[in-house]
Amino acid sequence: MKNYKFTLLLIFGLIASSCDLEEEPPFLANENVYSTASTATSALIGMYQSLITYDYYGNEFMNLTCLNSGFGVTKRGGQRNTNIHNTTTASLKPTSSTRQVELAWSSMYRTIGLANDAIKSAKVVENPVTQDDKVINDVIGQAYFLRAFNYFNLVRMWGEVPLRISPATKETIHLAKSPIKDVYAQIINDVKMAQSLMNSSIGDFAVKPYAADMLLAKVYMQLATAPATHQEAGLNYWDLAYKEAIKVYGAYSLYPSYAGLFEVSNGNNTSESIFELQSSEGASSDHIRAFTPSNFSTSQNFGWLQVNSEVYDLHATTYPNDPRIESTYLSEFINVRNGKPFKLYPVVPRSNNFLRSFPYFFKLGTKNPENVSTLHNKNFKIYRYADLLLMLAEISNELQNGEELGYVSEVLARVGLTPQAEYSGGKDSFRKAIMKEYQFELLFEGQDWFTNRRRGYTYFLENVINYHNNHPNFNPRVDVKLETDEATVMYLPIPQIEITTNQLISE
Repeated sequence: MKNYKFTLLLIFGLIASSCDLEEEPPFLANENVYSTASTATSALIGMYQSLITYDYYGNEFMNLTCLNSGFGVTKRGGQRNTNIHNTTTASLKPTSSTRQVELAWSSMYRTIGLANDAIKSAKVVENPVTQDDKVINDVIGQAYFLRAFNYFNLVRMWGEVPLRISPATKETIHLAKSPIKDVYAQIINDVKMAQSLMNSSIGDFAVKPYAADMLLAKVYMQLATAPATHQEAGLNYWDLAYKEAIKVYGAYSLYPSYAGLFEVSNGNNTSESIFELQSSEGASSDHIRAFTPSNFSTSQNFGWLQVNSEVYDLHATTYPNDPRIESTYLSEFINVRNGKPFKLYPVVPRSNNFLRSFPYFFKLGTKNPENVSTLHNKNFKIYRYADLLLMLAEISNELQNGEELGYVSEVLARVGLTPQAEYSGGKDSFRKAIMKEYQFELLFEGQDWFTNRRRGYTYFLENVINYHNNHPNFNPRVDVKLETDEATVMYLPIPQIEITTNQLISE
């Protein structure tokens, strides 16, 4: 499949900075743009490119969700647990002025603004006959999908948020927050619209209809354990989630090599990819620079993410021979500047040395010590088939339909493993095991923030926060102490820039 160098980056320079709620975009907001298949496709490329920018999945959003998951620390701002990022974001206490909080919020609303333009301006072809007709409908369906996807991120991260479903005007600049239940209702409606319109007519840069099925399954899973005030009465959300997820089963396959999924040479657009952001050297993510350890390669790298020791220990003790460990964590390498070995935990014991007390997160960085550039053609996968299989396993366990172990076995067979003993201990035991499996398979791929909180505060407190704070390895000289207050750890604060510019939001 082709990697696309997107040319619409210039449109983002025209966007005002106040969280995209106050703008009346001077681009794309007219019917002419969506009157032909080629121009509509170009506009859609811009929507997808908005996801891979530095502020969103290209860097800052990833740093925010990984650090604020409770699973990691950073040397960004200083090699100590008291740097500003560790005392706020990594400790589960980000503030309304935290830069990554503001950037994530703005990036999501920016993409929503582009989707709103498409949904308003393009006209659905009721009985599509020509290829152009099908492309136009697919573009509109994609816009509904991307709007739903971004609101799903927003509602899980902030709870009540402004629900803007049409382009902003001077008369609608200020917008109050909507109830969580209303946001979910809009998400579900948008995904269903996407399912009805998406038809695989657009190029390989865009998702296929199965991505909408997977998104809706994730929405229903989120609602299955949500407070009753967020739910519609009388619905079996686990059953609804199964019906959507099973549509995707068999449409994709696991890529034979787990490590290969994260390589530039053959990891792009594999049989496992369901939702993948395309990259090129002209429009790439910043993952190589951000997530490659300093001095691992000759390029300028920061190595901003390191994994809490108990996260590594849990993986290594559960599956001691798991090849995913080598692909996910880095604990020893040769410093390219001086040619000397550099060793971290667990190769060396934990100590009062902050930098060496945590393995580096290795999955998204370069694997080539001779790499000289931070530009790359490495795509980023938001949804992949292994995640879908784990979802089906979790859903099936809740429904007790007898299928749960089979889905887990498929994921583990790729790396030569069989399900651990906890999977055979009954429904509750299986539930604990599958939640850990998400961690082992998908660590720091943008899902942990959501997965760790999806089953509510008590689960997050007992299985992530207290597990970290009370772990025998905990060292107050290097580890961050995770906040325990429910009001602080479950949702992010509304960004200060939004409070300042939106007269209908005060907190």
